Amino acid sequence: MDANGDFEDDEAALRRAIALSLQDGPDAGEGGRSTSDDPIELSSDDEEEDDLEKPPVYRPPKRLRQQDNNHDTKPGTEPSPPPPPAVREQAQPAQNTLAALGLDRKKMEEDRLARLGKRKVPDSDQESQERNRRLKILSASPGTKPQHITGASRLMEGAFRAPLTGAPLSTSQDPPPSMPTPTPTPTPMPMPILMTTPSGLRWPKGVVKKTWAAGFPKTGDEVSIDEILQKDQLQLAIISSFQWDDEWMLSKINVARTKLMCIAYASSEQQRTEIQANAPNENVRFCFPPMLPMGSMHSKLQLLRFPNYLRVVVPSGNFVPYDWGETGYMENVVFIIDLPKVQAPEAAAANKLTTFGEELCYFLRAQGLDKGLVTSLTKYDFTETNRYAFIHTIGGTHVDDSWKRTGYCGLGRAVSALGLNTPSLIDIDLIISSLGSVNHELLCALYYAAQGDDGQKVLRERTSKTKAKKADAKHELTSATLEDHFRIYFPSHDTVAHSRGGPRLAGTICAQSKWWDSDTFPRELIHDYHNVRSGLLLHSKIMLVRRQDPNGGPAAWGYVGSANLSESAWGRLTSDKKTGKLKLSCRNWECGVVIPAVEQGVGSAPANQTSPFDLSVFLGSIPVPIVATSEDSYGRTKSKRPWLFLGN
Repeated sequence: MDANGDFEDDEAALRRAIALSLQDGPDAGEGGRSTSDDPIELSSDDEEEDDLEKPPVYRPPKRLRQQDNNHDTKPGTEPSPPPPPAVREQAQPAQNTLAALGLDRKKMEEDRLARLGKRKVPDSDQESQERNRRLKILSASPGTKPQHITGASRLMEGAFRAPLTGAPLSTSQDPPPSMPTPTPTPTPMPMPILMTTPSGLRWPKGVVKKTWAAGFPKTGDEVSIDEILQKDQLQLAIISSFQWDDEWMLSKINVARTKLMCIAYASSEQQRTEIQANAPNENVRFCFPPMLPMGSMHSKLQLLRFPNYLRVVVPSGNFVPYDWGETGYMENVVFIIDLPKVQAPEAAAANKLTTFGEELCYFLRAQGLDKGLVTSLTKYDFTETNRYAFIHTIGGTHVDDSWKRTGYCGLGRAVSALGLNTPSLIDIDLIISSLGSVNHELLCALYYAAQGDDGQKVLRERTSKTKAKKADAKHELTSATLEDHFRIYFPSHDTVAHSRGGPRLAGTICAQSKWWDSDTFPRELIHDYHNVRSGLLLHSKIMLVRRQDPNGGPAAWGYVGSANLSESAWGRLTSDKKTGKLKLSCRNWECGVVIPAVEQGVGSAPANQTSPFDLSVFLGSIPVPIVATSEDSYGRTKSKRPWLFLGN
């Protein structure tokens, strides 16, 4: 696909603008693949002979030694989660390629010796402050070499330095140096409460949770990263992310005994090789999905293997502490389901994947994961996923029948497969964390997909060449119709200013004035929000859809995942001028889940019997994070301005 053909360069421009605000210094080929030809399995009949135990193709450098996950933990003891650290970044010029990747071996050894020395003296305020400075956020600026960040972990710098961002031009959505970050009060992580069902699984039916946030009591709707990972029992973790914090990750996953695969971005074969060569030990591997020049590896999928089950985790947040509530100013949403391992040989031989499982495997194969890993998913019982749909966006151009499976076309296909399709009007409430160059056509494509259309309706409307043909198009959405039935929630400047972290901690909430002020931007659809947990900003991506004619089926359903509102995230369907064949072009890698609102008897009443702002139909299935209000669109009334990251 021509990088400049089917898309306006909205996300690329956004990445450049944000990176410039961070004052960074100046400075995908073939399909993605994992780092070894040895197969990796999520399940193995003989756990001691798991393929990840075999020596991989690459070796860690001799001087890059395996170290404890927690430097202040004595050998033989389990480290406890550190208090939420302060975010502090000070970029330093990169001297060369190795230095840019963090491979300053002399400095690494000096830091290691310094840490050893600190263990011999009593804890002090200075030492506590130093620990709070360890957090780093990995980012790369447009067209530049990755740069050092003060206070970074040295354990895996070569592997997890700036190459592991999700895009060639990182949005660098962490708080910029020009906006000094206040140190949050350290808040202890909640102790995991591992309540299981008689089957031994905690979430066998699937559940949607909000991320725990420091400073707020747990009500049952929240979950912490420690509760998800269950560090002491975790055998294999496959982690995807757009942004990474390696030291924090290694405090959550013990790579001395847990096998770890990171699905990440790399700009070139050389960068892949450097990342692979600097893994801390043989338990850590990488997969690099094929990327378009301007695409983003924005998926956050996690697959976690435990002794007798597989946990599928689909969050909206990255693998960084602030997205999982440890700094207490940002909220995300996550879908979790536990799938039991099929034990009996006869049952295992007859076990078949559900549509959810098939689409998950399709997505993993497209990313380039090992065949053995993908095949091993068939060793788990996906029966309880029948009520859900796994939704994905695969970066690239999709032709033949593949265009039907991904992007907004795949969403519409899944909605129909679940029996949620309807020809009638629906109400959509969309919560997002990023606003790009949105236009009427994109909104129509997403609206039609939510009705169950496979993407061709908006294509027909776009390609109709005469007014007569356009007039014949049924149910063509007008701006007025969308204004009544499509609400987009994005924070105003006032909401960010009065949030717990304030503007200095809102770097992952993105919009630009050049798009907002455009004549084609649907400002009349943009609403402010008030979080149920007052003061928290939302990094969640949630689509809430209410049907007016449920006909005995669910009155509502929702989507939670990684996709924001952009063509990069959902794609664009076109037809080839010469052949007439359809093709879907997508830039990003995204994934999410469709969840019908049918839990606890909810969903029996038609949506048109309630207020347009009443979201109570989702109680018991999706914890709605915002307070329902009839407040008018600030984009229409011009009473407020949106939060503009660059302030212009």
